Amino acid sequence: MASTELETKPGQAIDPADEPSVDWGWHGGFPKGTQIAGWFTVFALLIMLVGNHQGILSGGHAFKTEDGWLVGLAAAVAIGLLVDLRRRR
Repeated sequence: MASTELETKPGQAIDPADEPSVDWGWHGGFPKGTQIAGWFTVFALLIMLVGNHQGILSGGHAFKTEDGWLVGLAAAVAIGLLVDLRRRR
């Protein structure tokens, strides 16, 4: 039967010279901080859509390359955050 606790083998011990935080015992992440910073980034990217930049006229229609990049990056970050949320549950 498998154990639920992590077993450390002598060859896998963490050296404090390589990982100074091993002395105080924390090797975690910031799940809430990551989500907050990520959603702030999505908001910041989308708020940049409001501005005075002008697009390139292509066949009479203005194509705003900057807007495409901003929306695409915001969507990619949002999808990554949603995948992270689902993975954590």
